[in-house]
Amino acid sequence: MGELILASKSIALTKGGNTTKLHNWGDLDSVSRNVNVSFWRQNAKAQIEKGKREITVKSIARMSSGGGDRPTVMVTNDDGIDAPGIRALLHVLVSSYRFNVYVCAPDSEKSAVSHSITWQKALFAKPVEIEGTVAFAVSGTPADCTSLGISKSLFTSVPDLVISGINMGSNCGYHILYSGTVAGAREAFLNGIASISLSYDWVGGKSTINDFKLAAEACLPIICGLLGEIKKKTHPQNCFLNVDIPTDVANHKGYRLTNQGKTMVKMGWRQVASESEGGKMLSTMTMETSSPLGSESTLTNLKHELAFQREVKGSQVDNSDTDYNCLREGYITVSPLGALSPADMESQAYFNQWLAGVSAL
Repeated sequence: MGELILASKSIALTKGGNTTKLHNWGDLDSVSRNVNVSFWRQNAKAQIEKGKREITVKSIARMSSGGGDRPTVMVTNDDGIDAPGIRALLHVLVSSYRFNVYVCAPDSEKSAVSHSITWQKALFAKPVEIEGTVAFAVSGTPADCTSLGISKSLFTSVPDLVISGINMGSNCGYHILYSGTVAGAREAFLNGIASISLSYDWVGGKSTINDFKLAAEACLPIICGLLGEIKKKTHPQNCFLNVDIPTDVANHKGYRLTNQGKTMVKMGWRQVASESEGGKMLSTMTMETSSPLGSESTLTNLKHELAFQREVKGSQVDNSDTDYNCLREGYITVSPLGALSPADMESQAYFNQWLAGVSAL
């Protein structure tokens, strides 16, 4: 049995009579891959202050696996682990004292990577200090992060619910197909775990970072309600939820059950001389034209290469009562999604007759 012996100026790990001194809190990263240092550091110091000088390895494992009857949620996203959306969501979850919180999110922005996965390379998971959580930044896509986080290879237990978000920008209509945020939730669904994707309809010049906190608070009843159904084993297991929060979240009109529509931004391409020419395409499907041109990004070898940059050409908008229109009306839209995308019945009927004709040729 291993023990962590904590003293005022040094820390000792004893096992089998042998003692290894660790001279700072950071050295303890190597003790357990399941433990975020910031999370159990506070618990360790609290126990020292109470006169408890010894903490066993098993007690550290209990810190990472949660305690009591609180449900465990795992949070991921596609904007990266340092993005304001996920940080606001984590703050609200932790400060509610209702959940054990795991975090397994990309170490950098992975917007619009859809459901891509890392296949031939190893993934690297780095502990990150986020108060009240056990958190890792992962060198993969949102789907990778969810897959790793629910596998019990990284954490000691499987979460009751996976939450992906909060994304900077809405995910409605056909944009859902491109979304790494939605993919993070879909990956959990494919593995039999309940999940929600959350996206805030960020608008430059109107939205502020504080809106992410308001969005997280507005979605808390949905999260708690779904966890209640999970506990009772009454939640539908043939879908997951995609939630979009309106720009004016402080004055939202309530929750609205919707269907995925066909809204999408029409994209085009134009030839450029450098990677930064024309600005950066943001996750909100808008262009940041203030990006400075840098000599480092200039493509000098254009004799054998052509460079192209995406640009917004227009949009396709539904006129029906779907996710995008309800979001624009100020509702928090809740859309149940599945993994399959079957064609409509009219198309099925057409190709049923068509295929019979092809077979006769």
